[in-house]
Amino acid sequence: MNPAIRENTRRGRGTIRKARVLCSAWIVATLTATVFAIADPPQGAIVGWGSQVVGVDLSAGFVAVAAGRWHSLGLKADGSLVAWGANFYGQSNVPAPNTGFIAVAGGASHSLGLKADGSIVAWGANSYGQADVTGPNTGFIAVAAGGVHSLGLKADGSIVAWGNNVYGQIDVPAPNAGFVAVAGGTYHSLGLKADGSIVGWGDNLNGQANVPAPNSGFVAIAAGENHSLGLKADGSIVAWGSNYSGQTNIPAPNTGFIAIAAGGHHSLGLNAADSIVAWGWNSAGQANVPTPNSNFVAIAAGWAHNLGLKADGSIIAWADNDDGQTNVPAPNLGFIAVAAGSYHNLGLKADGSIVAWGDDDFGQTDVPAPNTNFSAIAAGGYHSLGLKGDGSIVAWGWNYDGQTDVPAPNVGFVAVAAGRYHSLGIKTDGSIVAWGDNLYGQSDVPAPNADFIGIAAGWEHSLGLKADGSIVAWGGNYYGQTNPPPGGPDTGFVAVAAGGWHSLAIKADGSIVTWGYSLYGLTHVPAPNTGFTAAAGGWYHSLGLKDNGSIIAWGNNGQGRTNIPRFNSGIISIAASDDHSLAVRRTTGDADGDGDVDRADFAVFVDYLLGPSVDPQLTGWRFFDVDMDDDVDLRDLAVWQNAFAGS
Repeated sequence: MNPAIRENTRRGRGTIRKARVLCSAWIVATLTATVFAIADPPQGAIVGWGSQVVGVDLSAGFVAVAAGRWHSLGLKADGSLVAWGANFYGQSNVPAPNTGFIAVAGGASHSLGLKADGSIVAWGANSYGQADVTGPNTGFIAVAAGGVHSLGLKADGSIVAWGNNVYGQIDVPAPNAGFVAVAGGTYHSLGLKADGSIVGWGDNLNGQANVPAPNSGFVAIAAGENHSLGLKADGSIVAWGSNYSGQTNIPAPNTGFIAIAAGGHHSLGLNAADSIVAWGWNSAGQANVPTPNSNFVAIAAGWAHNLGLKADGSIIAWADNDDGQTNVPAPNLGFIAVAAGSYHNLGLKADGSIVAWGDDDFGQTDVPAPNTNFSAIAAGGYHSLGLKGDGSIVAWGWNYDGQTDVPAPNVGFVAVAAGRYHSLGIKTDGSIVAWGDNLYGQSDVPAPNADFIGIAAGWEHSLGLKADGSIVAWGGNYYGQTNPPPGGPDTGFVAVAAGGWHSLAIKADGSIVTWGYSLYGLTHVPAPNTGFTAAAGGWYHSLGLKDNGSIIAWGNNGQGRTNIPRFNSGIISIAASDDHSLAVRRTTGDADGDGDVDRADFAVFVDYLLGPSVDPQLTGWRFFDVDMDDDVDLRDLAVWQNAFAGS
């Protein structure tokens, strides 16, 4: 599909999204100040917020899992919820107070959480009232989420349903009593009775609400897009409804199952051996269970992704990751920089390899081999760029405008930037090479094309930073984004960044100057406007990285794109997309920034605790807050001592 069309339809998701902006301004610095010029750059993990929530820790502490259409949820043993993946409607922003939950469910773009007091908390998309819990909001013992409707099971065995009812999916058949479990499909619903029978209602175009005979002996239910599953007491699975992708063809032997889950057009079964069996649609590998396929205790299925809960409390996520629903590809460590495209993301590792995730409709996340020796990255609308240590550029993804056709000779490059459909590179001689879309002149570098030390690319405009601290801008200018920086004079700049229709530049004094599109306060940097070392521009929001490792965000906060994660410290790289943001954050405890936590970090911690002779502005005190209680004290020391006892 042509990206121009795809930007409005987004894989048929039933929602019109704003046109996407490139996010190439993931880092802004002069060539001598970029993170790549550092011999041993600090390393960390990637965290993302806004329309794509990623970087959550799935390693321990979980007791339950749930999958929405493009987002994922996990319930912690302490009663808190963790959500990640798509967040266009806030479905991954768990409302406060995030405590006391005992169950969770995910719909197409909304989420449900059941509290220990029997109340339901609902958030996310609410166009059909699917997040408006029908009162009285008490006495619930289970929850389920359909596409755009919701279900709650009461302690008295009745079901309460609300939201979209175009197919009668919230009209619970009489008698509404004796239910022990509920499940929601896209437009149909299932209820399990205490006598082991299943009741189905709502959309039945594919027979998904017609339970096969004998309708007895069931102990669990699951509902997918157009199919349904029932688990029998004897460990066998019964499946009915649409079988277009083989989602109702249960693999032999159909015995020994203890749990079931139904995705868009695929199915999962957990057997007594604690392994997962998957079948049906496999477009994104959702039927390919990762190895080792063992020690699973619970399962969940989204549209085309899956979650498996391990006995040790960790979550394994796999398959479709267009919106980060399976998180940053593991292991999430060793990163030194990030870049964000319209729907895809790039992370540069300290070992010179690139990790890519997100939408891959145009191959923009398929890093060409050999995936080694990269020193810089940039992400455009639907294409990607990687700068090699030998000065060559590797480009891949959408190439309709020639944005991945690097002009010859492909040598001598020292920096890259990616616009929506165009690309930029700086040569060692200080000249800029531009290629790809040139509808607005964004690829016509003004003369004299010399002495450039920095570049940035917006949607349809480009910026170049000269060695004398002046800025040259060209391309689309309908909002003044290529006008000279305001306030004058055009000198003293050390870095540039470009958003969709606005521009940013950092002065030698650490202040940020912005110009161009000014809606949502884009050109008003929050005070105090000092201490900035990097900036990034999204569609309607901007990010600034402070010299103390914290992020300042401003502009439109739709999808929470300016809501910085709680631990806002130790940031070493930033990126802004149209409606999501990324950052690399040094791992808590990694005080020396070498990508691991070991005795060397413990030595730095002790020095800090006793002095501190370590400057917290350089290290960030939160690196030492290993018990994460917002202070550094003897309790943190105890955690360190326990971690390294006998090591």
